[in-house]
Amino acid sequence: MFFRKFIPPALSLLVFGLLLNTTAHAQFDTYDGAKKFESFLEDVSRYYVDTVNPDQLVESAIMGVLKDLDPHSVYISKEELKRMNEPLVGNFDGIGIQYNMVKDTIVVVSPISGGPSEKLGVRPGDRIVYIGDKLVAGVGFSSKDVTEHLRGPKGTQVHLRVKRRGEVDLVPYTITRDRIPIFSVDASYMINKDIGYIKLNRFSATTMGEIELAVGVLQSKGMKHMILDLRGNSGGYLRTAIDLADQFLSNKKLVVYTEGRSFPKKEKFATSKGNFEKGKLVVMIDEGSASASEIVAGAIQDWDRGIIIGRRSFGKGLVQKPYSMPDGSAIRLTISRYYTPTGRSIQRPYEDGTQEYYKAITQRFETGEVWSSDSIQFPDSLKFYTPKKRVVYGGGGIMPDIFVPLDTSGISDYYNLVRRKGLLNDFVISYLDDNRDQLLSSYNQVTDFKDEFEVNAALLARFYDYAAAEGVAQNDDDILISGDLIALQIKALIARGLWKTGAYYQIYNDSDATFNKAVEIIEGRTFEKMKLSYK
Repeated sequence: MFFRKFIPPALSLLVFGLLLNTTAHAQFDTYDGAKKFESFLEDVSRYYVDTVNPDQLVESAIMGVLKDLDPHSVYISKEELKRMNEPLVGNFDGIGIQYNMVKDTIVVVSPISGGPSEKLGVRPGDRIVYIGDKLVAGVGFSSKDVTEHLRGPKGTQVHLRVKRRGEVDLVPYTITRDRIPIFSVDASYMINKDIGYIKLNRFSATTMGEIELAVGVLQSKGMKHMILDLRGNSGGYLRTAIDLADQFLSNKKLVVYTEGRSFPKKEKFATSKGNFEKGKLVVMIDEGSASASEIVAGAIQDWDRGIIIGRRSFGKGLVQKPYSMPDGSAIRLTISRYYTPTGRSIQRPYEDGTQEYYKAITQRFETGEVWSSDSIQFPDSLKFYTPKKRVVYGGGGIMPDIFVPLDTSGISDYYNLVRRKGLLNDFVISYLDDNRDQLLSSYNQVTDFKDEFEVNAALLARFYDYAAAEGVAQNDDDILISGDLIALQIKALIARGLWKTGAYYQIYNDSDATFNKAVEIIEGRTFEKMKLSYK
């Protein structure tokens, strides 16, 4: 057949497999459709005016089919697949540094704990000048180039030469690449003697180990109540979401159920192994909380186990399953919907196409929803009731029990510009170059720094001069609006540079409206007024 001269057999089978419906009554029609599609590709390959790339033709056809199904069914090339899976697998092979590009130079923000760079003494503030014999500073090296040069198979070596403050000569390192963890828990700390805080950024293969460790440490410090921060957490593994919800729900309570045309209803229940089944629980969500985050929040809300606060979540209630293709690529295909324990689907409508689907999140800002819950209207058909007879809603994300509007009081054009250009972060890196040792000797831990360090007028003036030198002129009117927020960001970023990511949240959270509302709820009698069980 002529088509097979142009389309590799494996890819031809791929197209047939994609189009083939496995239900018996539809097999004949889809077979005819596949033959028609093969004929079309053959005609394009033979008669089209220009030469075509057969692999690209097939990939474009697959993407076209998936695009018309739903917003979350996607094609993933062989090259993309490994990169996309890394955050969910929870590790990659490399040298283990967090870095920023500052003035066209790779600056180490911090070595990753337990990684090969940390073990050899690579320090925050080190500037990588050479990788092997290749000059990489001041030559237009991109973040993509950094990844390509520093990542590699475990056991292989990479030679670096770094510029370190106080050293005349470049410092050489030979680093053996190793497995580098990607952490799910950004922060976990005690807010006061009773309340613990955990921020989770994804639901990966390593998440539960991290969560169990964090909960155990906080409980050893006296934690009786918890704030779980799922804001901006776009999801991950369904299994991990079920396991996390199990930490808070008692034995045999339904966590979630899934159902699809080719997949019968499947229910998942909590077990008796939960480590935090008692105590007040507040879950923070926003429009960036999706999928697995919504499963956890929905289960906690439906069982009256805790209070959900913040803003309406994203609204992704579709379950995807990866299917490998013969050439190493894959399709991530939606196979079912998930439902919370009360039976609600929180999937947003997507009949108007992918573009309109994602635009709906932007429209929440345009309609004012992020500032007021009054603009959100749910029809009676989307009402559901919890065991305590509380009303919850389906059909477009998890609606929080207590709405907290987006706080933009400190935002100005000047603030947005210095953030967008990365000047706050760059300034802090430079400041730490000069002051790291003195700061660490003055403050033994984050709490000391939080209580005693002040971003004073002199330090702010240094930042404004720095920003002006980088092309952002000082704007006194905007600084009057944003000065306190700029000072807060500088302090939080300094803390992160000294004690890693968790320290950032310890500083920043105290000025966060949703966080403060969560603390107020736990310290007050909101649980009692809502008749929620937590003892």
